Amino acid sequence: MTSRFHPTAVIHPGAELGVGVEVGPYSVIGPDVRIGDRTRMGPHVVVEGVTQIGEENAVVGQANLGGPPQDLSYRGEKTRLIIGDRNTIREFTTVNRGTVKGGGITRIGNDCLLMACCHVAHDCVLEDRVIMANCALLAGHVFVGEGANISGGSAAHHFTTIGAHAYVGGMSRMVQDVPPFMLLEGHPARVRGVNVVGLRRSGFSEEDLKSIRSAFRLIYRSGNPRRRSLEILKDGSHPSKPVQRLVEALERSDRGVNGRYRESLRESFAQDGRRLILGEEEE
Repeated sequence: MTSRFHPTAVIHPGAELGVGVEVGPYSVIGPDVRIGDRTRMGPHVVVEGVTQIGEENAVVGQANLGGPPQDLSYRGEKTRLIIGDRNTIREFTTVNRGTVKGGGITRIGNDCLLMACCHVAHDCVLEDRVIMANCALLAGHVFVGEGANISGGSAAHHFTTIGAHAYVGGMSRMVQDVPPFMLLEGHPARVRGVNVVGLRRSGFSEEDLKSIRSAFRLIYRSGNPRRRSLEILKDGSHPSKPVQRLVEALERSDRGVNGRYRESLRESFAQDGRRLILGEEEE
């Protein structure tokens, strides 16, 4: 398969493009960019910075990937953006590279869908099969677990974790960690139920769904303090793996700052960034 580059595209000689890559009209590919085989770039796409994109991605027109972080601490360091395989990134979506203080890397996994006008800020991590609907916004340092679905117009506070297979309703404001497997919506957002439809689509068994629903009722509907409910679940005989994950996620949130576990890791992220980007050795 031969590559196809439109004659109006501007591709720096230092860029590395794989087999079968397509670059559309007026797109700009920077010198430190690597693009994997069979990835397609639409018109007016800008890919800059130290950016690595995997295979078989589809980037629709007017997207900007690897732009500098929108953070006043940024001083031009060669931080990075790493994108996996088979992702679809739609019109006017922006994905910024990392900052030194945040670990230095923004990451997107495989098989994600980022619809039009989404924003993924510096140092975010998206695991596999994440869906972000139109105009969904992630501030810096946000973590999104596999299979999470974020509806249109929703916005996540910096350092928020959005748990695996969670569903966030449209126009929601996420200022604390979103538990895995839950359905959340509101301003600010609150847990409303279990993401039954999403879990079934992801292959969870009916037994798993039963255990997650039971845990939801105990944590959110029993009237017990959350800590007591988590203790009951931990002391139960052989809790299911999804319930164990839910309990662990909630305990991490409780250990964090204002309900955001990743905010307690600021210094750890900064150490990683200084080592990776600046080459500093820790004493």
